[in-house]
Amino acid sequence: MKIEQIYTGCLAHAAYYIESDGEAAIFDPLREVQPYLDRAVEDGARIKYVFETHFHADFVSGHLDLRKKTGADIVFGPTAKPGYEAIIAKDGQVFQVGKYKIKVLHTPGHTMESTTYLLIDEHGKEHGIITGDTLFIGDVGRPDLAQHVVEDLTEEKLAGYLYESLRNKIMPLPDDLIVYPNHGAGSACGKMMSKETTDTLGNQKATNYALRADMTKEEFIDELLTGLTTPPGYFPQNVLMNIKGYDSFDQVRDRAETPMSPEEFEMTANASQALVLDTRADEEFAKGFIPNSINIGLKGNFAPWVGEMIPDVKQEILLIAEPGKEEEAITRLARVGYDGVIGYLDGGFQSWKDAGKEVDRVERLDVSSFENIFNDDIPVFDVRKKSEFDSEHLMGAENIPLNEINKHLAEFPRNKKFYLHCAGGYRSMIAASILKQRGWDNFADLRGGFDRIKESNLPKSDYICPTTLL
Repeated sequence: MKIEQIYTGCLAHAAYYIESDGEAAIFDPLREVQPYLDRAVEDGARIKYVFETHFHADFVSGHLDLRKKTGADIVFGPTAKPGYEAIIAKDGQVFQVGKYKIKVLHTPGHTMESTTYLLIDEHGKEHGIITGDTLFIGDVGRPDLAQHVVEDLTEEKLAGYLYESLRNKIMPLPDDLIVYPNHGAGSACGKMMSKETTDTLGNQKATNYALRADMTKEEFIDELLTGLTTPPGYFPQNVLMNIKGYDSFDQVRDRAETPMSPEEFEMTANASQALVLDTRADEEFAKGFIPNSINIGLKGNFAPWVGEMIPDVKQEILLIAEPGKEEEAITRLARVGYDGVIGYLDGGFQSWKDAGKEVDRVERLDVSSFENIFNDDIPVFDVRKKSEFDSEHLMGAENIPLNEINKHLAEFPRNKKFYLHCAGGYRSMIAASILKQRGWDNFADLRGGFDRIKESNLPKSDYICPTTLL
């Protein structure tokens, strides 16, 4: 019997491959399914089931393509209502995969159909639980995603359901069970997930704040909902794609892999409403880019930031990537439902330059040079998250988190030079490209961001928690 976690760091996502006696099952697969097919071929196994823990919000699942390519049955937990053929399992129902048993535990709370799968080996021993977004390592799933789709659900109601699920279905299980969650640190589906991607249930009972034995439902709801940020705008759109269905990944890739000469690229950009998305590293983008293009670097948290900054997953996209990286960019876009790539610039940005086309640039300034001109009157905008800013920031800087920049454009001056920074340069270059597209040109980006500011003699301010007078 084989249990393999297939972890994708850029999405902090874990899928699972289980094989026993020539039969296999996939849990929570990503959009591109070839890696799962390859594993099954290596084992000489037939993929029998595709188990989904819930309708995912942060990625588009590969369950439909897996069914089409293998004939596997798709399995959801109780109450799920997909727009395609699937097995809707009953609470307690058992599925056989080779000599292994998979038992359905309905655990609503993150979403109403959320389900945990109990793994039972050939000797009848309970080995582990695949928990989806019900239980993470160090955290539990945020209970506010489904309310965008199901209007009569509230955060409080879902949190209450999650409390009952954890106490009645998860915590009574043996301490030596291995917890296999759907996400790790960096996912927007929780707020304090561990960097570890598996653990024993016993250790989670001892260390996870949400599993305290003496915690009341009211305390659980309050602690769970405190500090939650607004989920990215693409989440409800991905939920609907996972519920209703979507184009196959092969179709999406075939449409997108259309190379265009600089002339074709320019004509298409001018004749359509397509967004020009440049996926090169921030340092390369700053040196030169196609006017009005947006930079979201492929080497960072690419897909989540695309989801944050491009509000409509149906947006047509013209792609600029380093030569040879086009397929990777297309794949990572499709993982989060952005299927609208209509072509890419053949030869990358260099071909644009070689054709003598117009080029724009972003001024970048070293922090050491900024120290020489810094004064209290210079506007500085820190686009890190509020929690990062609150921890430590440049004295006098204004915090406008990157994912909120479009709501605060009026706060950026047009008649006075200002400066941008994030932690290291990735996010501030996204902000810079947006400001350039909207007509700002009177700013510079601080190279190396707050990582370099911390090493400088520039004045920094620690966050002081306000006290309550008694």
